[in-house]
Amino acid sequence: MASVKASLKAINDAIRQQKWDDALAQAENVISRDPKNYQAHVFKAFTLDKKNQPELAEEAYQTAVRIRSDAQAWQGLIKLYEKQGPKALPKYQLAALKLAEIYRDANEMYKCQDVIDKFIDFARTRGDRAQYVQALHLILPDSPIYPALEGRVPHPAKTYETIAQILEVDEKKRINTLIGERRTRLGAKISEVTLEVNREVLCQSELGHIYEQLTLWAQDDDVRRQYEEKLLQFRYDRLLVTPAPDKAAELKVVQKLADDMVIIKHPFKLAWDISIEWRDHKEIKDWDVNVLNEYCSFFPDSDLYRVLTGFMTSDLSPFPKKVTETPAPARTTDTDDESTDDEDGGAPTSVIPYTDEDRLLMMTEGISTTNSLLAHRLMGEYYQHLEEHESNVELMRKAMKIMVAETEKTGKVFTNANQAFMLYLGTALVFYQSPRNHGEAKFLFDKVLEVDPTSTAAMIGVGLIYEEEEEFDQAIDFLGRALKGDSDNLRVRAEVGWLYALKGDYTRGKAELESLLPLMIRASVSKDLLAQTQYRLGCCIWNLDPSKSARKCRTGAYAYFLDALKSNFNYAPAYSSLGIYYADYANDKKRARKCFLKAVELSSAEVESAERLARSFADDGDWDRVELVAQRVVDSGKVRPPPGSKKKGISWPLSALGVAELNKQDYAKAIVSFQQALRIAPEDYHSWVGLGESYHNSGRYIAATKAIQNAQRLEERLEIDKLGDTWFTKYMLANVKRELGEFDEAITLYHEVISTRPEEEGVVIALMQTMVENAMDCVEKGLFGKSVELATKALSFALTAPTHITHTFNFWKAVGDSCSIFSSVQSHAHDFPTDNLRKLLNLNVDDKSPYAALEDVDGVGRDVIFAEGIFPDDEKLGVELTRSLHATILAHKRAIHESANDIHAQAVAYYNLGWAENRAHLCLPSQLRLQSSRYQKAAVRCFKRAIELEAGNPEFWNSLGVVTSEINPSVAQHAFVRSLFLNERSAHAWSNLGALALLQNDIQLANEAFTRAQSNDPDYAHAWLGQGLVALLYGDLKEARGLFTHAMDISEASSLLTRRQYPVSLFDHILTNPPNLSVTSLIQPLFALAQLRSLNPQDLAYQHLSTLYQERTNDSLRAIDTLESACEQLEANYEATESAESLARFALAKTDLARSYLSAGEHAKASECGEMALQLSSDESANELAAEQRKKARLSAHMTVGLAEYFSKNVGAAVTYFETALDESNGNPDAVCVLAQMLWATGTDEARERARTVLFDVIEKDPSHVQSVLLLGVIALLDEDEESLDAVTSELQTLRTSDKVTDAEHSQIGEVFRAVAALSENSTDDDVLTQLQNDVMLYPHLPHGWCRIAELTGEEYPADMALKVALKAIPPRGELGAVDLADAYAGTGKVTDAQTAIFVAPWSSSGWESLSGAVAS
Repeated sequence: MASVKASLKAINDAIRQQKWDDALAQAENVISRDPKNYQAHVFKAFTLDKKNQPELAEEAYQTAVRIRSDAQAWQGLIKLYEKQGPKALPKYQLAALKLAEIYRDANEMYKCQDVIDKFIDFARTRGDRAQYVQALHLILPDSPIYPALEGRVPHPAKTYETIAQILEVDEKKRINTLIGERRTRLGAKISEVTLEVNREVLCQSELGHIYEQLTLWAQDDDVRRQYEEKLLQFRYDRLLVTPAPDKAAELKVVQKLADDMVIIKHPFKLAWDISIEWRDHKEIKDWDVNVLNEYCSFFPDSDLYRVLTGFMTSDLSPFPKKVTETPAPARTTDTDDESTDDEDGGAPTSVIPYTDEDRLLMMTEGISTTNSLLAHRLMGEYYQHLEEHESNVELMRKAMKIMVAETEKTGKVFTNANQAFMLYLGTALVFYQSPRNHGEAKFLFDKVLEVDPTSTAAMIGVGLIYEEEEEFDQAIDFLGRALKGDSDNLRVRAEVGWLYALKGDYTRGKAELESLLPLMIRASVSKDLLAQTQYRLGCCIWNLDPSKSARKCRTGAYAYFLDALKSNFNYAPAYSSLGIYYADYANDKKRARKCFLKAVELSSAEVESAERLARSFADDGDWDRVELVAQRVVDSGKVRPPPGSKKKGISWPLSALGVAELNKQDYAKAIVSFQQALRIAPEDYHSWVGLGESYHNSGRYIAATKAIQNAQRLEERLEIDKLGDTWFTKYMLANVKRELGEFDEAITLYHEVISTRPEEEGVVIALMQTMVENAMDCVEKGLFGKSVELATKALSFALTAPTHITHTFNFWKAVGDSCSIFSSVQSHAHDFPTDNLRKLLNLNVDDKSPYAALEDVDGVGRDVIFAEGIFPDDEKLGVELTRSLHATILAHKRAIHESANDIHAQAVAYYNLGWAENRAHLCLPSQLRLQSSRYQKAAVRCFKRAIELEAGNPEFWNSLGVVTSEINPSVAQHAFVRSLFLNERSAHAWSNLGALALLQNDIQLANEAFTRAQSNDPDYAHAWLGQGLVALLYGDLKEARGLFTHAMDISEASSLLTRRQYPVSLFDHILTNPPNLSVTSLIQPLFALAQLRSLNPQDLAYQHLSTLYQERTNDSLRAIDTLESACEQLEANYEATESAESLARFALAKTDLARSYLSAGEHAKASECGEMALQLSSDESANELAAEQRKKARLSAHMTVGLAEYFSKNVGAAVTYFETALDESNGNPDAVCVLAQMLWATGTDEARERARTVLFDVIEKDPSHVQSVLLLGVIALLDEDEESLDAVTSELQTLRTSDKVTDAEHSQIGEVFRAVAALSENSTDDDVLTQLQNDVMLYPHLPHGWCRIAELTGEEYPADMALKVALKAIPPRGELGAVDLADAYAGTGKVTDAQTAIFVAPWSSSGWESLSGAVAS
């Protein structure tokens, strides 16, 4: 023991000498000998501390403390913790507490206080705010050291206040920080984040406990009240964010805190709001009136104050009235001084309303901005008392939303408030827009009765609903149950009496109502109830005796109706009944109308008054008022009964709305109105008709057809008296068919209408216009005969039109359009009904004035139409065409005369006349159109006049540009630009501008204009045609041909330009000998030229072109007819003019006619025509034909005459013609081949030798001429000339692989090789088969090789392959002809294929032979 003490002394000496290592070593030595030595552990810790080893030092101190809790060790720990700073504050706090307790136990109070003070100062200066708060807990009453330090440290209230201030700031900062961090997360919503953060912070907060302690320890009442408010606000805020399962406990705490504050009458608004709002009493009278009065005195600026004050001062209030002093009169002074309290300062002032208007205004102002449930209950009660049902519906819906939101926030279930809101809402819905909302009202009453089966208000509400739904027995039952709970309710008793009347028991109803009238007068019931009862009593008397005398009596029902109005001047049903009385019994229509008008003004539920009023306005044509009345009824909710109701819907208001909207041309709304009317009344005939008309006017023609057909089906079922006139449905259906392009059906329907109503101007005009439109449509479709027939019928019908219709613009426009058909289809101009036109032009005309417009310019009068005479056949076409043109012009002039009072119609009439004049100009001969004609000048005048009358019409400007394009390009350009300014999407105007640019050689502008036209309307053919012309000018013939072809595909049959340009373009292509050209490609241009001939039979050039196409399709007979007619006209023209151009065209026509005669087998005529053609083209010095034209024409004529002579057995002459042809054509190889065949056919050695010679000459000049080589090969085979045959075979082998050889020539080459193989010496079948197999290998896509193999071998497979290949080679995928396809079918040897071969090419013998063989086998 002595050694340990010595060691401790040595350690102490070492420490004094700051020999830390020695001291540590000695301390370790002592501890090793005596582990429980307290002083050794202290020395060790001190030494370690000096050596900057705080962790080991702390451990040593802790060991010492565990051995003995002594001040020395704790002091060492405190020093150690002070060195470590804020991070060691929790340990410092524990050490300071232990040391303070040691000093306390030692009764060293100053040291005890000093330890605590130093620690708190250290925490305040070195620690953060949270650590400082924890440090302050040492001097709070719940601290173990507090009893010793009480009086030496600050008062707990001060400490708690400090802590509260720190926590308030920190928690607010933490909430804002967390919200800012979490709101940036993906998918985060600010409301959810705010709720989550508040819940996290407030539920962990100590502020609630701090506030509670403050209220206990605070010495100042103001401070205590301040922190009571903060405590309530904190608890309320925490309640709002507490999860729903845990809200109940928090709710009790909050409610108790609020009630306590109300008990002590502390004016904290949140507490009073909670205490009052959360009471949730069943009746309003259950609230403590004193509390309500105190609330009003404390918070006169609140919204609830306004509602409470208004309600409590009203007669409806169940609370005793406060005695209020009469306000002193305001003192008036002459000074302008004002109290400072009247501005922003001073105390709140209570306002007490003294009138019902002020009261309602005050309550409405308060309820508009408050979320108070009590305020809404009071306001609902007040609105129900005032019967402001519409306002109450809106208010109660809002109240229920507020209640649900409050329940979700606080967890408080407002059962009684919910019941009250449902009752108020249900009662309001019974009367608001009745019966629309009855379903919802009954649902609400049922919900109330589930909770409170004895609710009188709910039973009354259900009874009223059953009354509206005509469930009278159930209504009486419910109202009777309600009377058991409230037998003095006069309103309910009156309803029961009225229900008996509604059931038909007018006697009992009358008795009940009569017994109630004195009671109501004595009880001073509302004027509405009294007026209603008097009116209902009058209705009972009215229905008890329906005789006219009884109803006419002014002391009966009439008197009660007047009494009702005396009781309530604004009682609408009484006005309705009086209106019926005046209309049906007093014969006072004017007074009746006033009554109906007053009834509808007062109540939109007066349906009968509204209907009678609407019919009255409709009879006057006042559709605006009809719409107002109908819309008012629709808005009332009476139109559609609620689901399940026995009441029928009312369709007439919707139908009337539809008619009114039709008159305003608002077709979309009209459709909706008629559809709604038909949903209510599917048998409403007039609604179907109106719906059909609306659909028609809005362009929905299919839907219009269905609607009108439904109306027509009703015509078959319903009586005619109920329907009225039914002709309008046929008329509307005809209009729809007309719009759909079904003109024939439309015309039939119009005729049916006219048969019953011949004087209907609209129908007559519509029929004429439809016939004209049908005719024009037929022209566009190429049905020229039908179009002329329709135009003739239209003109004939025009003669039968009523006289007054002939004075209309549309009549004469239809006549003019009918006449224009004959100038469009000129081949039928001889069918022009001149006699009918003479009669039409004389209709209601005494002089020439109706036709005098522009007569001085165009010179068109009635003289041509009325001229009599016999004209030669060749002049009839021109005469009739002139008559049709003049008739068109005169009809449009008459239209101008008849539309003198209508500027718009007159502008259109001038526009139509302009086009008629322009049409007359275009029908002039080409030489006369080189200069401006009188027709063209008149057209310019017409279009200018139309523009003067209507300058904003783009079509007028476009037309002016068209007619001035050749006269004045500058004016034309301005007109087109103006037209495009008015309508930049007009494809016609852009195309016309492009055409003008072409005329002025501005190709770039033309290209741009046609491109714009294409983009605006891709289906406009002339835009594509213009692009084709541009492509021609750029030299791109293929592109131009493609564009012309597309224009032809999309154009109408009446488009002359496309039918001219397309065949010309394709024929130019044909002249290049394209390898893939087939006969099928010639069909479309032939059709185009045939249509062109019908439209313009005087255009001989294109007729001549059509014969060239017919020649290529072997249609010789039609070509002969056309050319004979053309030659006659050309010969007559030449004799009249002796022009070189006419002679040239005549010579070419004769040349082509000679070929056609030859093709038809008329050899003598062919020889004659050919000789004439040769004579006409013999003079080379003449300039009627170009050198190349003359060369080709004479070659053709020579060969034609030569072949004609040959077939006429005049071989010598034939050879002479051919030799002349060869001389003039420099040895044309095709002509040489024909000559060689002819020479060989003569059979003489000299002729055959000549044939060989001429063929060899051709090959020397052109070794690639296939026909010449083939002919030499055949001749060599026949002559058995091996040497020549080898040379020919070698040449054919070269040609066989040439890409310039056609498929037909390949077939011929193969045939020659097969013949060579078969006829040569030592030939076998294998040699022939090898040649055929070579054909198949080289050309597997052609059927010829497969067919020949099948013929040789008799096998089935090659024949089938030949057929498959042939089917793939026919148009449009190939160019295989009908004969070759028939051969392929015939080659299979099957009966069905043989029949197909006959069907494909009946002129070919292969099909017939195959069928014969198949049948025979």
